[in-house]
Amino acid sequence: MPSFDVIVVGAGHAGAEAALACARCGVSTALFTLSLDGISNMPCNPSIGGAGKGHLVFEIDALGGEMGYAADKATLQSRTLNTGKGAAVRSKRVQADRALYSKIMKQTLESTENLHIIQAEVVEILVEAAGGVSKVCGAVAEPGGEFFAKCVILSTGTYLGGVTHVGDVVKKSGPDGALPAASLTASLAALGVRFQRFKTGTPPRIHRRSIDFSKLEIQYGEDYITPFSVRTDSALLNGIEQVPCHLVYTNEDTHRVILENIHRSPLYSGKIHGTGPRYCPSIEDKIMRFRDKERHRLFVEPMGLCTDEIYLQGFSSSLPADVQYKMLRTLSGFEEAEIMRYAYAIEYDCVDPTELERTLEFKKIKGLYGAGQFNGSSGYEEAACQGLVAGMNAALSARGMAQLTLPRYSSYIGTLIDDLVTKGTSEPYRIMTSRSEFRLMLRQDNAEWRLCDYGRAAGLISDERYAEYKKRRADIEGEISRLKKTTVAPSRALNEILESAGGGPITTGAKLAELIRRPGVEYDALAEVDPSRPALSREARLSVQTEIKYEGYIKRQADDTRKLEKAEGRLIPSDIDYGAIGGLRLEAVEKLEKIRPSSIGQASRISGVNPADISVLMIYLSVKKRERDKEKENENKNEN
Repeated sequence: MPSFDVIVVGAGHAGAEAALACARCGVSTALFTLSLDGISNMPCNPSIGGAGKGHLVFEIDALGGEMGYAADKATLQSRTLNTGKGAAVRSKRVQADRALYSKIMKQTLESTENLHIIQAEVVEILVEAAGGVSKVCGAVAEPGGEFFAKCVILSTGTYLGGVTHVGDVVKKSGPDGALPAASLTASLAALGVRFQRFKTGTPPRIHRRSIDFSKLEIQYGEDYITPFSVRTDSALLNGIEQVPCHLVYTNEDTHRVILENIHRSPLYSGKIHGTGPRYCPSIEDKIMRFRDKERHRLFVEPMGLCTDEIYLQGFSSSLPADVQYKMLRTLSGFEEAEIMRYAYAIEYDCVDPTELERTLEFKKIKGLYGAGQFNGSSGYEEAACQGLVAGMNAALSARGMAQLTLPRYSSYIGTLIDDLVTKGTSEPYRIMTSRSEFRLMLRQDNAEWRLCDYGRAAGLISDERYAEYKKRRADIEGEISRLKKTTVAPSRALNEILESAGGGPITTGAKLAELIRRPGVEYDALAEVDPSRPALSREARLSVQTEIKYEGYIKRQADDTRKLEKAEGRLIPSDIDYGAIGGLRLEAVEKLEKIRPSSIGQASRISGVNPADISVLMIYLSVKKRERDKEKENENKNEN
């Protein structure tokens, strides 16, 4: 029976990151995929990043992951969203070349030492009893047979029990017409794993030649592209010729066609039972839910440089093929549209994520991990970050080392995982900046500061890269210190800068940091009156500016972070009997028994557990601690 340290099931965005993390940490890894041609496929929009999601990509890179580096190489167009808002909610998004991204990731996986890629379907997870605890010992694949492993990571995406819907046409299928994973659900259910059924969808792909782009609004990329990855040469990235995207809008005729045929939608005829994503609904769902809205904006986006397929973001549907043509051709510029791939909805199996620890290991089956849409999330970025965390921890476990947990105040990755395993989800989970109470601290520009040490502890950050990070951080911290100490005298040039920013002039000397804190005043604008400033990269200058402007707010959030850190440090014994704690409400006992929180902090975030319950729990733990301390004291006396 072939033997590996870790087996990864599924080679989508979660599986690719998981496999790379394991192999790069030095453990032998087998990556199983239904098709080698589907590695890191983008069956939905070929884009990386977006609101909240861009933060995840920067964090993946800071931990030593691959998504951001590959996305930089496959960039067709880059834009930063929410530029009119504060730095904390600005998010990078790139339109990526779909085929190129998949090719880059496949080549990266193939060239990685310790990693073996196998095209086969994993149909069963092998578990053994060890000391009264269920423990993974391998998997069964067809073809291939039995494979031994210390750990197994499940990253099955939308393939697990996949069923697609196009009107009345229902097929057992994965995304893009690929084969589904048909047998694994039964194997896991037999092990006691709880499942739920989710749904997602995708719009039609249109042939470029059939679109009249002269009728569409053009959307250009940004002037300067900030790389996702610190490994990317920003000069080379900014040397690419960006491809324009376009905008179009639905209209009264579009809505009429949809409403006249709504009874033919599987969503409304009762054929689809899975729960769809709240923040990315199908076009028919939008029309039904927002009937007072006269139009909906759609994004017309290229799929790549070597294809004429065009993606129509915002037009996902499960309506029949003939209706798709009718509603599509009501759009301005799409009167002669040719569909190359029909829109479809896909239902799939995913696990109840409250069955997982914050390491993404199953509570009841040691060595078994879940990642990505298997855990109830949506999106490439959410999948990739979970794959990375699961891969890091599986590798650490396989080597007999302590696993890592990312606190929610450390990152959006930590927030996402904590939300999933603590609160669960009744619909595909999507990250948003509003999900974090610490978002002023969790910006794109400081991801490396927050997470590089975690990546290094896991073995994913090399000595050379870590030294470069320390140098970048020292440069930024040094410049912030200099700006706080350096005084500039009033001058005509300085006052012109201040007045152009909408502020008043100064008549006495002022610290440079104080000037930067003024609304509208930017670090770069003060270069003329600050000749001693060091040469810093554009990214470093923006970080300096943000740290100074938000310093007061950041300090207040740092205080909140310390309080949460203290609560997270109050650990709860894994074998605690909540039913034996007098004063806990019945609902609290049920929720605590189900989630089995690892700390007071996590317990306080469980829905149905109120502050009074937390007080009772803390008193109980304090009493138990005093009893243990007393017992130990008596034992020491008896020994003496």
